Amino acid sequence: MTGIAWDIWRAGRANPDAIARRQQDRLATLVECARSSSPYYRRLYRDVPETVNDLAANLGELPPVGKRELMENFDDWVTDPHITLAGLKKDLLGDASRIGGLYRGQYLVMTTSGSTGEPAVLVHDRTSLQVANLLGPIRERRTLMTAAEARAFVHRGLRAAALVADGDHFAGVVLTEAARRRSPRIAGRVRVFSVLRPLPDLLADLNDFQPTVLYGYPSAFLQLGIEQKSGRLNIRPVLAVASGEGLAADAGAEIEAALGCRVSVRYLASEALALTSRCRQGLLHVNADWNIVEPVDDAFRPVPAGELSHTVLVTNLANRVQPLIRYNLGDRVQVDASPCACGSPFPTLRVEGRSGDVLSFAAAGAVVDGQALDRKSEADGAVLEGTGVDEAVLDGKAVDGKVADGKVVTVLPLVLGTVIEETAGVRRFQAIRTGPRSLTVRLELGPDAVPAAVQAAVRERLGAFFAVQGADGVDVRFAEEPPRPDRSGKFRQVWSA
Repeated sequence: MTGIAWDIWRAGRANPDAIARRQQDRLATLVECARSSSPYYRRLYRDVPETVNDLAANLGELPPVGKRELMENFDDWVTDPHITLAGLKKDLLGDASRIGGLYRGQYLVMTTSGSTGEPAVLVHDRTSLQVANLLGPIRERRTLMTAAEARAFVHRGLRAAALVADGDHFAGVVLTEAARRRSPRIAGRVRVFSVLRPLPDLLADLNDFQPTVLYGYPSAFLQLGIEQKSGRLNIRPVLAVASGEGLAADAGAEIEAALGCRVSVRYLASEALALTSRCRQGLLHVNADWNIVEPVDDAFRPVPAGELSHTVLVTNLANRVQPLIRYNLGDRVQVDASPCACGSPFPTLRVEGRSGDVLSFAAAGAVVDGQALDRKSEADGAVLEGTGVDEAVLDGKAVDGKVADGKVVTVLPLVLGTVIEETAGVRRFQAIRTGPRSLTVRLELGPDAVPAAVQAAVRERLGAFFAVQGADGVDVRFAEEPPRPDRSGKFRQVWSA
């Protein structure tokens, strides 16, 4: 680990040519490992020359890969023959008590659905974990916290609350529980607070724990800000670290004003745990010594610096057990053409990523337009035209989403998305709130999925979720059209009409 730490420190002071040489050497080693130890990559690269001069500059020689084909070939994808998908499901993934524990004593395993909604199982080896654990503290040692924040932590102590979705081996939960397992001292100061829980329960637990650090979804922070201003939440965090969703500048300012602390944004991925670092200018820099980031168009052709990509291909140069080479991450990014004023040799990256609205639904027994709504309220659906949902109709009358008696349940976009996209057979989805008691879902299914069965499973899972949240009776409808971008070309998963 000392050697990796020293190399990370040196790379931060290197010039771009020295970083490119690191990329080239590590990529060549990774490709050789993939060819020799992964049957999947051996087949994929059968027409690729054994030797490619300056491979990092000629990445187009290597075909891109995506979640679907990798997961269909999981046992041939991994380089350790002792790892199989069936074995992981049997020994680890089905056991919540093993979240954050090492598989076979050396691998950290997590699941993710990602921006495209296609499920994946990710396995990280020791080198990948060491790089991830060292890059942030070394690259961000001067920007991680201000002097005032450091003094506050010394005075009040560190108590970190991870506001993420639990119930599976998702990255945020796995990394938090892995840290807790390493040290009893950490275990008492770091906790997962599931955003899947009913909001009153979540607020009560946070009020009791009194976190000094929050990390998780920006939409969760926005909701906490509303609750803080209402008086139902009473915490004094020193710092909030946001990731997993996009965060507009005005939303960040709203969170800071409500919670009384600075908000710092991170761009990470389960597939590449230390993809970027944040500089003193507030910009994200690609850790290009250990990752390769390629902004591309819809045909996987390079997009010039300064232009927004259709998607991004990522290569994780640290992980040998499950090679990710030119992997389609699904986010839209833009690499800046000019060097950063901070003086870093690493390129700066702007990310569009996921986006979604915080949704509000009428609580069970709430009154809408003078009518008490029970769990069998009749909503006759949504008018779907073009790429958006125009309005919802309740008993023949359009509703604007206002609930007369104020009984409202709020739902975070990533939480709702988790419920839908973790349903077997769902490849991609969109969920559109069309009224205080209605939700329209667009689905793209896997090749062997039975539409009626998947829809029934999604409806059942959503019904159970809404019931737990106190919004029992939300009418779930399924649109005939598949998920698609809006008029601006942006793909939104969850929003309110």
